[in-house]
Amino acid sequence: MLFPPPSGPPPDDTGQLVCSARGCRADGVWALRWNNPKLHTPDRRKTWLACEDHRTSLSEFLSLRGFLREVVEVGAGPAGPPDNGS
Repeated sequence: MLFPPPSGPPPDDTGQLVCSARGCRADGVWALRWNNPKLHTPDRRKTWLACEDHRTSLSEFLSLRGFLREVVEVGAGPAGPPDNGS
């Protein structure tokens, strides 16, 4: 069975940390650590990366849903690599 190609830019496979905002290819310099309490245990953290331009909008998106736990500068702490799975 053939599937249509994914829309949008291809995933970044160069090892660069790229902003998680749709269509943005800027460097991710902020780690937005979050979890969905309906799906994840309290200690589980997912990570979205944000560039300077998208830090506020991505943080607000997660905060409005009660998901945002912390925002740290990339490389400044235990954020680790992004966890993009569910």
